[in-house]
Amino acid sequence: MLDRSTTPLTPALMAATRTVIAAAAVLALAGCTSEPAAQSDSDRASVVAPGKPGEAAKKLSAEEARKSVGDDSPNSADFGYVQSMIKHHGQALVMTSLASKQGDSAKVKRMAGRIDAAQGPEIKAMRAWLKKQGGDHKSGSHGGHEHGSAHDHGSMPGMATERQLDELRDAEGEDFDRLFLKLMITHHQGAVTMATEVSMEGRNAFVGDMANDVIAQQTSEIHRMRGMS
Repeated sequence: MLDRSTTPLTPALMAATRTVIAAAAVLALAGCTSEPAAQSDSDRASVVAPGKPGEAAKKLSAEEARKSVGDDSPNSADFGYVQSMIKHHGQALVMTSLASKQGDSAKVKRMAGRIDAAQGPEIKAMRAWLKKQGGDHKSGSHGGHEHGSAHDHGSMPGMATERQLDELRDAEGEDFDRLFLKLMITHHQGAVTMATEVSMEGRNAFVGDMANDVIAQQTSEIHRMRGMS
């Protein structure tokens, strides 16, 4: 049987599963009017579930697939991602809050405002999700690091150091713009890395949808900020 805690069901797999279930239903109806032919276990309908990188794919029987479809209960990767991304987004808001007073470029200020407008609500949504799932006391591992309330910011991809943040706070005008873009591009790249990992390792639909949004939006913003540098 598929180990649900290590092998998430992708949307494509869920669709394939539904197809198998529908086919099984058609076969069952056909069996009402004729004698069914004997089948071996290897002949029965199955769904191939892709394994994690380096692992072989596994097969789900129709019955196993029925039980698995729709199960998006969060695993440790989901919890780790949300807990870490709240802090990751929080640092981005620290940087964007400086742009309106210390920046020079109108484009940089607009980009900072766009980031602030997107990530503030996302933090609220992630906190609400954590509360619904039982609170911050739940923690897990993500990307090889342990995540919890005492998570070290330095272990998260793309996070600026305290020294870099102090330099940004002291910078003004064009110097601020250059440093802001440099730090925020790196910050966004880290967020995309984290989101890509949880999209492969996580299981919860809400977390997966939010991760996909992060990948799409922040990849686009990286391209725009590179154009301003």
